[in-house]
Amino acid sequence: MHSKNNLSKVMDNIKRNLQQRVENSLNPNKVVMIFGARRVGKTVLMNQIVKQYEGKTLTLNGEDYDTLALLENRSIGNYRNLLDNIGLLAIDEAQHIPDIGAKLKLMVDEIQGIRIIVSGSSSFDLFNKSGEPLVGRSTPFHLTAFSQTEISQIENPLQTLQNLESRLIYGSYPEVVLMNSNEERKEYLKNIVDAYLLKDILMVDGIKNASKMKELLQLIALQTGSEVSYEELGRKLGMSKNTVEKYLALLSKTFVIYRLGAFSRNLRKEVTRAGKWFFYDTGIRNALIGAYNSLVLRQDVGALWESYMIGERIKKNLNENTGKEFYFWRTYDEQEIDLLEVSGDTIFAFEFKWGDKIPNVPQAFSTAYPQATYQVLNKNNYLEFI
Repeated sequence: MHSKNNLSKVMDNIKRNLQQRVENSLNPNKVVMIFGARRVGKTVLMNQIVKQYEGKTLTLNGEDYDTLALLENRSIGNYRNLLDNIGLLAIDEAQHIPDIGAKLKLMVDEIQGIRIIVSGSSSFDLFNKSGEPLVGRSTPFHLTAFSQTEISQIENPLQTLQNLESRLIYGSYPEVVLMNSNEERKEYLKNIVDAYLLKDILMVDGIKNASKMKELLQLIALQTGSEVSYEELGRKLGMSKNTVEKYLALLSKTFVIYRLGAFSRNLRKEVTRAGKWFFYDTGIRNALIGAYNSLVLRQDVGALWESYMIGERIKKNLNENTGKEFYFWRTYDEQEIDLLEVSGDTIFAFEFKWGDKIPNVPQAFSTAYPQATYQVLNKNNYLEFI
């Protein structure tokens, strides 16, 4: 497993798209929270922000016993003594600190001028432990694996095209992007899945059954790009539909997967309740099912392409705070569109094709939403989209 020091060296050459927004949110007596999966670069981003800060700083780690001891006494006197003359307090892995929300609230309420930035790999834990006390006092951010716009800081357009297959198969985790061999990438992703991902899952909500959660993730991986039936998943896993839904909701809170819902405003024949589940990172998806074959040998390249493209657009939305909502669209007679990007009354429709085929906009869609734009994206024009 690569160390965080290696990641720091990698990240020195890449400025995260989120960094400026995070820095702009570091206001006196407020908390900035950076959420994201393990190994996407939260610690490095935080360290870069601390390094840029002109005042006095203090950096703590929630996995460190000394940190736990320092913060254990939840009193104004203790925190004033600890943070005397500190302008910025940074706490990594903050979800490990008991009563973190109440402790952060006391600090920002009682220590004039303090700025706080914390990170965590599970929004479920941090929001549960900090959400209520920090209403109106915090700004959350979601950091993902690299977006292609970030990677483009260190590669030219030709290299981007040459590396596209690697992105689809091995994903865009910072260290994965910079590795030189696919064997290294496979080993790294396996470690991510086994050592970190399942550990984070088991931390949330008292989940005990790691094997069931992994099986569920594997089933979702096999159904990427397809509508998911909770009843069918439940039958395969020997659990109820409600338990499946609960587990999927928890997985979404550890930034492994996200749900794309169905869009409907007009037609009675539009699918409304269905949902598709995608992985934030295609490398994690492939690692779960051991799918590392080259694209020419794969049956799932269309689903991989769709997953990658939607994921890049969602990263853009998270990084730039565009406020857009994302859906797929389908009718019961099988007319469909891969992605709708919706902002108020403005609808952008996108179809993703790995090959050169350019399908026409479905008739039912153009009739129901004549104001919507429609675009087909393939390898020839995808860079302008992401």
